[in-house]
Amino acid sequence: MSLGDDHGYGGEPGRTSDGFGGSGQTRTRLPGSADADIYGGARRTGRSSSRSLITVVGVVVLLIAAIAFANQGGGADTPPEAADKAPKAQPTAPSGVRPVKGNAGGIPTGYARDEQGAQSAASNYAVALGSVEMFKPNSRHQIMDTVYTPEAAARLKGPQDVAYSRQFLERLGLDAQGDPPQGHTFISRTIPVGTKVEKFEGESARVAVWYTGLIGMSGPDSTDPVSTTWKTWIFDLRWTGNDWKVSADTQHDGPAPLPGDIAASSSDEISKAVAEFGGFTYAR
Repeated sequence: MSLGDDHGYGGEPGRTSDGFGGSGQTRTRLPGSADADIYGGARRTGRSSSRSLITVVGVVVLLIAAIAFANQGGGADTPPEAADKAPKAQPTAPSGVRPVKGNAGGIPTGYARDEQGAQSAASNYAVALGSVEMFKPNSRHQIMDTVYTPEAAARLKGPQDVAYSRQFLERLGLDAQGDPPQGHTFISRTIPVGTKVEKFEGESARVAVWYTGLIGMSGPDSTDPVSTTWKTWIFDLRWTGNDWKVSADTQHDGPAPLPGDIAASSSDEISKAVAEFGGFTYAR
């Protein structure tokens, strides 16, 4: 899991990536009177309303016809250069190719040696590295051995152990083994939104994963409630042991959308949702 500033994660040694953080924004609604006429006109008679309705229907029909005509393609009047600029298939369209062949400790493995396989690997590795298991000493080492190249795993295990120190875990409300107090649920999830290949050279690839994340403690007296973040995680991948492995990774904030107007749920609702809704195996 990335260690960020907004949850007391800053300043920990051995980390090269930013963590969950960011600032919230509040959407402001303009005041209005419930009794006001939002259409700004006087009340009309039934006959005027009927005439207005006929006029509106006529305009809508004409508009639909105009849109249909404008969207017609392949006609003799369509210039070739315009046809070349027509929208292509969405990059997230399913390919039908099986994303993985196996798993190691619950982490999908066995990716294809192509751009699609590299993107699928980066997405699933982001999920593993952003999970609750990264806060537990034993499972953290297993994840790193699965996700990273042997050289990178050996180099990073020590600094990671220092970063996930007892003091750091205590600040999150966890014990030395990464477990929450009785009656509480610690939540840490990475949810990929999309991927992008920044470089691909057969034996190596650089893939950016845009994701949203959840992190915090759910409980009746939690001082660190679950919040969301938006970040981009960039993975340098190397084809090692007949699979894609991470040789290095960095993160940066955003892109972040405007927060919605949905009221935050209670801690009980969040804990129940995390227990009932499982994660996915991501594929490109």
